[in-house]
Amino acid sequence: MFATILRDPDAAKKLLDTIADSPTGRRSISRLARTCKAICEPALDVLWRELDSLLPLIALFPNNLLKRTRRPGLGLASHSSHPEDWDRLLEYGKRVRRITYSETSSAISPAVFVTISDHSPVSYILPNLQQLVWKVESTAALEASTLFMNPELQSLVLEIGHKVPKLDAYLSKVCSLTQLTAFSFTSPTTLPQNFTDLLRSQNTLEKLSLVAPGALSRQVGHWAASLPALHSLELDLTGRSVIAVEGFFDDIIPSGANTPSDTTSNSSILSGDEIDFTEIRKSSLRLTGDLRHGGVFADLQHVALTGETSNIAVFLKHITSQLTSLELIIEDPPEMTDWQDLSFIICDRFGQSLRSLRITATGSSRFSELVRSTSRAGDPTSRHLPLQYLTSLACLVRLEIDLPESTLFRDEDLQCLAKACPNLEMLKLCPMARFSATSGPGLSLEGVSFLTTNCRRLHTLWLVIDARRGSEETLASLEVSSRSLLRLHVGHSAVSDPLHTTILLSHLAPHLEILKWFHEKNRPGFVEAHAVGWQKVSDWLPHLQDVRLMERARVAAMKKPKVVTKDQSVDATDKRICEQRATQSTPSLVDRMTQVKPDLLSVFVDATPRCVETQVDATPQVYHKSVGAEPMKADAGVDATPPTVKRQDDIHHDEKPSLFFHKYDFHAIPSVFPTVFGLLAFTYRIFLTYPLAIPKHVLDKSLSMLHAEKANGDEPSRESHELQDSSSCSTTTELLDRDIPPVCL
Repeated sequence: MFATILRDPDAAKKLLDTIADSPTGRRSISRLARTCKAICEPALDVLWRELDSLLPLIALFPNNLLKRTRRPGLGLASHSSHPEDWDRLLEYGKRVRRITYSETSSAISPAVFVTISDHSPVSYILPNLQQLVWKVESTAALEASTLFMNPELQSLVLEIGHKVPKLDAYLSKVCSLTQLTAFSFTSPTTLPQNFTDLLRSQNTLEKLSLVAPGALSRQVGHWAASLPALHSLELDLTGRSVIAVEGFFDDIIPSGANTPSDTTSNSSILSGDEIDFTEIRKSSLRLTGDLRHGGVFADLQHVALTGETSNIAVFLKHITSQLTSLELIIEDPPEMTDWQDLSFIICDRFGQSLRSLRITATGSSRFSELVRSTSRAGDPTSRHLPLQYLTSLACLVRLEIDLPESTLFRDEDLQCLAKACPNLEMLKLCPMARFSATSGPGLSLEGVSFLTTNCRRLHTLWLVIDARRGSEETLASLEVSSRSLLRLHVGHSAVSDPLHTTILLSHLAPHLEILKWFHEKNRPGFVEAHAVGWQKVSDWLPHLQDVRLMERARVAAMKKPKVVTKDQSVDATDKRICEQRATQSTPSLVDRMTQVKPDLLSVFVDATPRCVETQVDATPQVYHKSVGAEPMKADAGVDATPPTVKRQDDIHHDEKPSLFFHKYDFHAIPSVFPTVFGLLAFTYRIFLTYPLAIPKHVLDKSLSMLHAEKANGDEPSRESHELQDSSSCSTTTELLDRDIPPVCL
């Protein structure tokens, strides 16, 4: 299963987010990143996604550059001149999406910002930062925030102390560097006069939070109403008058008052010494209810208001949008009339759209509760906060009320709440409240049955109750049993009889999975007897739940209707009187003729084959080739005369033999024959061979030219003369055919 989760990035991210939300989640994710390579990258992304300090980033510098290795917030001992010293910081800086800096913690030295500004190799060490929370008390620390304002920044939360007098230049620089979608500004000093002009370019704001003097001015109201994408607004109304709250809407709501002073401009009537009574008249009309208002903030979905209940009620009267989420931080305890008006406005204006309502106390009220929670402050005081004024919240899914003093509720409040909010899924009613031993909680465990009966989607319940024995009517009714209630947190609830409490709880929530209570002994309001009782309830509850479910399954099976079978004989004799009746029915016939003539269509098709005459020149190309081979001639003279030697011998012969030899001397014949044969050959060649060879060659040439003209028409004949080996031609005829004259040796 783990490998399957890793294949799906969304599933792996949700799993890691769930682990990170646990008490030791970050430590577990750190171990996962160092243990498994497959999940290392997603785990590191979740681990470094949100940082509550700059210390983890500064600790990524090499140890030899830090002043103290165990205290990296002191800064660097020497400035880094090598870019590789910033590699780890830049690598992990790409994973950071949200970072928080608080100057009051004194964990970061101001020299760190100087180092980043002067020696960083890149423009932004956190290039993917989306949300920046900056809490400072000095101007220098405020200016350091611009080092992290990259173009990707979407949300900026500023909490500035009273030591920063001028903000004009800083806000102008912020607007030039970023284009925000969420902006929160908290300061005890007054907003600059040109605050709206400085932030005029931030027209993409979706969330706006202003907690500072001057936030309720008419200029701010007009600018906030002009933001086209604004759907979340948070304002502080503490210490403001009703007229000041009304003034927030002066420039965005037409007055509609038909008074003489409103028909024309007062500037053209009144002189410099006269008093302008326009604001006084408007205030009087507001108090009497005669001032007509128009709709503003039509696209708002979430509103968070801090202040007195009366101011909040006045502010909500002007909101005409269909709010889905409302967060109110009120002064506790509120005036009953103001609480009644506020409840009526909430149900009347937002009853058909509101899905989440959260009511908490201001810081001053919390401080008073902290003082009372000390050991010497005595028993805590509790006041009743009636919920019957919440009459209709049909779409409400989540309701949280966490007040330090108005912690007392009754079963009637739960009954009214169950009828007003039938789709409620999560309910918290002062889960941290504690009561004295004499005055216990006003809610009982049996009163929870109103919620389990009417709120069929309720799955989480936080409240302080007095767990008493349940009545027989409640235990006998199956309608009070809830199949959706899974989590119950009872806080400092009192329990006197754990067994009967377990029986009633198993009947109300047979599928309950989680039961929690406060068991820390050092917590104010801890009662050991109640903690032990709830521990017993937690141990016994699963067993009784199994018994409940088993019994109900058997009862459901027994309630199924059973088919009862009996053996009974029935007389099937037909005692009715039989009669024979004949009925003649002649159908009426109608002759109808229908002429059907098909539509004929004659179509002629020309099937004559298409003939195409094409002439092809098939005359073969004839080439006449003649080879001229003329042998090389060389004249060489050979002296064939034999050498003669004259000798004189005194030899005497007879006269006859000497005469014979003198007449027929054969030694002279070889010198005579070549001369005779050469003359004959020359004569033969001159008078016979040449006269015959020349006409034959001319005849062959003429015939070849004539043949070429017949073959090619008017085109001239092409001849190629190639020299071939003529070693095989030895006769005179072949030599004549090749135009080779014979050679005389």
